[in-house]
Amino acid sequence: MHWQARLTKYWAYLSMGLVTAIILFLFGYVFYRGADTISWEFLTQAPSGAVLGEEGGIWPAIVGSICFTATAIVLGSIPAIATALYMVFYCKNRRIKGLIRMVVQCISGIPSIVLGLFAYSFLVRDLAWGRCILSSGVALAIMILPFIEVRAEKTFHELPPQMVQSSYALGCSRWYTVWNIILPACKGELVSGIILGGCYAMGATAPMIFTGAVAYASVPKSLMEPAMALPMHLYLLLAQGTTSMDTAYGTAFVMMALILLSNLLATIYARRSQKKWKVS
Repeated sequence: MHWQARLTKYWAYLSMGLVTAIILFLFGYVFYRGADTISWEFLTQAPSGAVLGEEGGIWPAIVGSICFTATAIVLGSIPAIATALYMVFYCKNRRIKGLIRMVVQCISGIPSIVLGLFAYSFLVRDLAWGRCILSSGVALAIMILPFIEVRAEKTFHELPPQMVQSSYALGCSRWYTVWNIILPACKGELVSGIILGGCYAMGATAPMIFTGAVAYASVPKSLMEPAMALPMHLYLLLAQGTTSMDTAYGTAFVMMALILLSNLLATIYARRSQKKWKVS
């Protein structure tokens, strides 16, 4: 058994090292190919020229991606956390729990392009919203809802039951306990899950293609306007062939950097909040 434990440990270290090396190589290669393109003007100007990416930058795509992601977070996180709270602290019927869990699992298995097609048919055409940030945000919200719900439910299950039982023993209502004890105690993990869900939405190209992302759009002023998005912009640059490859690599690195920074901030915030909770 001793050699099996050592083998397992070395296997884990080797796997971690291999994954880290792949990530570093990927970032390094993308940055090397797009380093000549990345500049202050590239990050702050709008695209221009007869060919997309030939001149200008990606500022509208950065702002548009943030708008798409923020809309998806707001529309997806609220029902996801509410569902997780109901599953853990309110629902006592196993059949209802099983039904809700089955629905969440089915949603998580829907391909993103199908969600984009649904949003295009129902929101863009039938409801006449048109191609806009809100239409795309609804599709992205449905996509990330299971991700946030499962993470939130896991967080609530890991909360020490003594905290909840002590609140009930003091005569506090269930709503007071949820609002003033459970949510503040789980705040770090919940925010972390929401941010990670937003990162997932930021890189989803298929729903945006059908519902709200366009080329050469200006910075949006409302949710009912279309906008540029980094994954859509990258897709169009790659579709043009070799003439826009340097710009494509620069765009890819900016998108990867935004997602990596968001992941790091989510991890740091979750650990700091968890540390404060343990100390208190």
